[in-house]
Amino acid sequence: MRVLWVCNIMLPDYAKAHNLEYSSREGWLSGTLSRITEGKKDDETFELGICFPADGAIATSSEVIDGITFYGFREDLDHPEVYDGTIENRFHVILDDFKPDIVHVFGTEFPHTLAVIRAFGRPERVLLGIQGVCSCIAREYMAGLPEEVQAQVTFRDRLKEDSLRQQQEKFKVRSEYERESIMLTGNITGRTAFDKEETAAINPEAKYFAMNETMRQSFYMGKWSEKKADPHSIFLSQGDYPLKGFHFVLQAMPKLLEKYPDAHLYVAGNNIIGKGKSKYPYFLRASAYGKYIKSLIGKNRLKKKVTMVGILDEQAMKEQFLKSSVFVCPSVVENSPNSLGEAMLLGVPVVASRTGGIPSMLTENKDGLLFETGNVDDLVSKILQIWDEPVIAAVYGDNSSSHARITHNPDTNYNRLLEIYNTIIKQ
Repeated sequence: MRVLWVCNIMLPDYAKAHNLEYSSREGWLSGTLSRITEGKKDDETFELGICFPADGAIATSSEVIDGITFYGFREDLDHPEVYDGTIENRFHVILDDFKPDIVHVFGTEFPHTLAVIRAFGRPERVLLGIQGVCSCIAREYMAGLPEEVQAQVTFRDRLKEDSLRQQQEKFKVRSEYERESIMLTGNITGRTAFDKEETAAINPEAKYFAMNETMRQSFYMGKWSEKKADPHSIFLSQGDYPLKGFHFVLQAMPKLLEKYPDAHLYVAGNNIIGKGKSKYPYFLRASAYGKYIKSLIGKNRLKKKVTMVGILDEQAMKEQFLKSSVFVCPSVVENSPNSLGEAMLLGVPVVASRTGGIPSMLTENKDGLLFETGNVDDLVSKILQIWDEPVIAAVYGDNSSSHARITHNPDTNYNRLLEIYNTIIKQ
């Protein structure tokens, strides 16, 4: 069996072999690849190829590393709303070289998904893995921001043609590519009631295969403990655009501080309010959302209560989870956020928005607490429940860890993936 993966990022396995920097996003891909690499030792008939976006010579290269064939292709990731038909030419070359039985595409967020499906031309042998859902992201993108913030355009926004309203429009364009990709595929894999409903509305004829994701290996080891966590510390895994709901937590902080003056918020990911690594002054690179976040911090006197920890690698992310008293996922829409799965594996108490696929991942009032999306008072109430009742919070953590170890079991998910591949080949 020959399977070609099409990914949104350069996987760490390739990057490490060439001493290149790599993204910590989509860690579940690394988890799945690790289990497949292990399984290949016992099944020499399984051949895997992996395509990923790249620059320079890598974009036209192919290379075998540890029995896996890696292919680069060129795509403008800064403008994913632009469809470049020349990518199809590159995929024709890759497909002719690897000759896959199945093309497994991970995600619908980038134009290369549609390009490879068009180039392959065999919908019955395409497996499209749903990650986010662009049409829902476009619809919910503003996440309750005031109209004046939505309309604001900074120097950076004007220069990059990337204001908040332009960002939303770009997702609307991307949702059209997503829709065509779903229409042209015969097989879909997802893991929540949310993604099943959304894809069935577009292509009810496609076969839907339920399959959970395998997380990064280190998150299966270690366990959260209240005694080792920083008291009343909140962790957000990212907050660089409205959809992720950073502003809701900032609005909640004053009420949390009334009861717990030592409360502190830690936010990972791109730093949209500080210096970061850029050589340019903040006023030149501030986005409208960044300015709004900065204003909320100032208005609520939170300068000493918010720490931007930046982009974290796997080990640093795990350490941040373990020393936090609660993990909060305040997004207005999500399918199955990896950060939630990782927090659950470690047994970190969780408060998450009741939206999208999250209720399919976490059993409310058993594994953690859910709050009404965008409702700051409800968010405050649920965080205070975690802090007021540490024994119950620890029970939530134990339950969520047990649940996640079933959901994200590497062997179960690996066997399910092979079962899906075999079903597609036989049909």
